[in-house]
Amino acid sequence: MALTPQGPVGAAAAGAGGAGNEGTGDAGWLRVHPASPFVRGWVALAALLFFFGRDTFERLLQGGPVFDERFTGRAPWLLLGGGALLLLTVLGYVLSWYFTRYQVAGGYVRVNTGFLFKQQRQARLDRVQAIDVVQPFLARIFGLAELRFEVADAGESAVRLSYLRADEARQLRATILARAAGFAPEPGQPETAAAEAPEQTVLTVPPPRLVGSLLLSEQSVAIVAGGIASVLLSTLTEHRNFTVFLIPAVIGLIASYWSSFNKGYNFTAAVSPDGIRLRYGLLDTQAQTVPPGRIQALRVSQPPLWRMLGWYRVQVNVAGYGLAVSNGEGSARTTLLPVGSLTDVMNILALVLPDPGTRDPAGVFTAGITGLADAAGAAGTGTAGTGTPETGTAGTGTPEEADGGFVTTPRRARFLAPLGWRRNGFAATDTALLLRSGRWWRNFVVVPHQRTQSMALQQGPLARRFRVADLVLHTTAGPVAPRLIQAGLDEARALLDAQSARARAARRLQRSEHWMEPAAQPAPPPTDHPQEGAHHG
Repeated sequence: MALTPQGPVGAAAAGAGGAGNEGTGDAGWLRVHPASPFVRGWVALAALLFFFGRDTFERLLQGGPVFDERFTGRAPWLLLGGGALLLLTVLGYVLSWYFTRYQVAGGYVRVNTGFLFKQQRQARLDRVQAIDVVQPFLARIFGLAELRFEVADAGESAVRLSYLRADEARQLRATILARAAGFAPEPGQPETAAAEAPEQTVLTVPPPRLVGSLLLSEQSVAIVAGGIASVLLSTLTEHRNFTVFLIPAVIGLIASYWSSFNKGYNFTAAVSPDGIRLRYGLLDTQAQTVPPGRIQALRVSQPPLWRMLGWYRVQVNVAGYGLAVSNGEGSARTTLLPVGSLTDVMNILALVLPDPGTRDPAGVFTAGITGLADAAGAAGTGTAGTGTPETGTAGTGTPEEADGGFVTTPRRARFLAPLGWRRNGFAATDTALLLRSGRWWRNFVVVPHQRTQSMALQQGPLARRFRVADLVLHTTAGPVAPRLIQAGLDEARALLDAQSARARAARRLQRSEHWMEPAAQPAPPPTDHPQEGAHHG
């Protein structure tokens, strides 16, 4: 499909075309695959067959008659009633399919459902945060797929199209992403589908590494610790029932292992002009596409047992995904890397933040992920630190430069975090605020300046005594909760003002929601605010 950038005139024409389609009845409306209701409702059909056929099947296995002798006289009525119920169920499925239609026009994707209680759901194309192509196991057998459109401020998928043929679903995703990017079809060819953008594979997660990460997870440690405690208690008290309590925990752990393995199997990350593409799944496969700039916050974490193998996990907040749900689906959808090396993490950071805003991104990100302030330098009283990796004269050898420019908890507050005070800190580049925390459970959070929605300073009684405070950044709901822990009070106040200025400047420079349109020319960064020395005690 030949596409041209959609300017104001094109947008107005598209809007007029969309309004015309709505007024012409079925113009531009399409239906999903006829097998869709049966794929969605196979559980109900299986329940009917189980209810009516269980006893008959058991009697046949035992060599008995098809019908129980007590119901022989009523067998025709039972067959008629069961057939009528089955017919009504199938009729409901057919009506559900007939009244389910979708349309992509006028800058919206719309889905109409229901024949008794009608419902229309729609999503603006320029507000689409992510598009997923989902194939449950049964849908894969029939070659079908479901499309999910995520929009901002939606706790669940705003629009779902289930089911389409797999190739049609991928083609429709490509067309919607092209419209969302700011392209419009050439005049006279409004129905021509867009070609899928090429992609380049960035990384894959081998199954052995995925299995190893599960065995070295926090859940495994908890189960092993519980098993040791149960054995000791059983030995000391001669009461053997303590081990019984481990059975539900082991069953739950096995279920958790299977869910994580099923969701993370064959994980592949790729980059394309329409965003970051993720593919994963063993039985149920899923292909996500997150358009550029839709990630609100990112977190790199490392459990203690993963440190000996150099493994990390990367999770993100995306508007529309909301909080991770308990069945593991939401957790999988907000995971950019289930387990990977430091090189893999750097590749993911390059996808999320193409412009890191620093001359030494590898050094700054490595300091954020694994860095630790020098104890001697932290105890000193050098020049004021700004938390900006680019500040200072090259080659001065200051403690901040040695630690990637991170400003850490002042030495006077080391009693509040004896292990983590040299680790907890922040740094700011031209494009993002970087936060790190945790000595044993390492966490590194990246928040693009334009995604900072609001901030708050928090200070408890002990924090007031040691003149430190926490700075909380508010973004969309998700697994990442950006929080600067125990920063010096003066540094926290200065960071609050400076980050507010950076966020305002970044939002002014933010390009249109149509990411293929030319970006605005960058303006000079806001004036740096002086900050108190990071390590004054």
